[in-house]
Amino acid sequence: MQEELLQFKLQQVWVLVDLPHGMKVIGTKWVYRNKRDERGVVVRNKARLVAQGYTQEEGLFLYGTIDEEVYVSQPPGFVDPDHPTKVYKVVKALYGLHQAPRAWIHVVQVFCYCIIFGSTNKSWCDEFEALMKSDFSIVPMGDELTFFLGLQVKQNKGGIFISQDKYIAEILKKFDLVHVKAAITPMETKVPLTKDEEAIDVDVHLYRSMIGSLMYLTASRPNIMYAVCVCSRFQVTPKTSHLNAVKRIFKYLKGKPNLGLWYPRESPFDLEAFSDSDYGGSNLDRKSTTGGCQFLGQRLISWQCKKQTIVATSTTEAEYVAAANCCGQVLWVQNQLLDYGFNFMNTKIHIDNESTICIVKNPVYHSKTKHIEIRHHFIRDCYEKKLISVEKIHTDLNVADLLTKPFDGPRFNYLVVSIGMINP
Repeated sequence: MQEELLQFKLQQVWVLVDLPHGMKVIGTKWVYRNKRDERGVVVRNKARLVAQGYTQEEGLFLYGTIDEEVYVSQPPGFVDPDHPTKVYKVVKALYGLHQAPRAWIHVVQVFCYCIIFGSTNKSWCDEFEALMKSDFSIVPMGDELTFFLGLQVKQNKGGIFISQDKYIAEILKKFDLVHVKAAITPMETKVPLTKDEEAIDVDVHLYRSMIGSLMYLTASRPNIMYAVCVCSRFQVTPKTSHLNAVKRIFKYLKGKPNLGLWYPRESPFDLEAFSDSDYGGSNLDRKSTTGGCQFLGQRLISWQCKKQTIVATSTTEAEYVAAANCCGQVLWVQNQLLDYGFNFMNTKIHIDNESTICIVKNPVYHSKTKHIEIRHHFIRDCYEKKLISVEKIHTDLNVADLLTKPFDGPRFNYLVVSIGMINP
């Protein structure tokens, strides 16, 4: 706590003043965290002073100048004995303040308080690190990324492997599922989930907590994304059958804790995408599920699983909506890569439905598609502008299938390997 307040002094975060008439003071509180490395070993005991009423994640303080008049109480346990009634006027952004997000201008890509930087020129990395250390009090930066926001990163000459086995161990322990029997797939294929209104209610807070923990895990485990998305649809009134389905996902993770995404160093650098959907797969409202994934060569870089907002009246319509969603994601990736000097045109989107491809390519085909929402027709416009191209792919080879429905063991394992997931 003393180190924290020392940083406030060095960075000139606040000044001790009398509270002006008519101004309100915001309370402060201490938040304590044990910071751990990828092995779970405690590497630092951290204390943070935050403004009350807001919740923040662990990490470093960011000090940005603010214009608003904000006053906070003196930190608990560190009240100035000579001036106990005074308050601190906040000069720079303090975690917990509503004004804090508006106070920052980011000049590098960051996620909240964590920064990843890299370059083909090592000296540039060294220069950036020196610049950061000259202006901020930061923890030592390693030469190689190994752990970031719960993601474990292993690098070697062959490529990069990303996993979350440490996080899996934590959530299995959290929900008392360490000793469960492993399952070979994350979801049952023969018994679809329904409202199951006659079944017994389960603890809604426990259910939502389990879903939230699994959602964060999909950052490196796209193979559980469909199962998690389906289970998340029952968070209002979860029943025993829904809880058992969630536990099935944990049982699968118990058997495959080390599975992760492999990004090979030697691979083509071509952007391509896969699009798919089921048809009326949701038993609640007969809406279809969109699945899509985007690759740079053999490297999976983004993936989507989402229930469609409309009730499709045909397989073609469901596939067309999914293709439009995939197209939107492709355009976003193209935009991002422009910042790095890569201009991708005619990005291939692989679709396993011939009629959908015909609708995209043939503007005269409108008589059969006028009932589809107009917003989905922008994929045709993108095709005409040669931003994307559409190609037929056999259903068995469409890896986006993994994000639209449950599968048995052999088919499921084939798709998992096909998207670039390995067990080192």
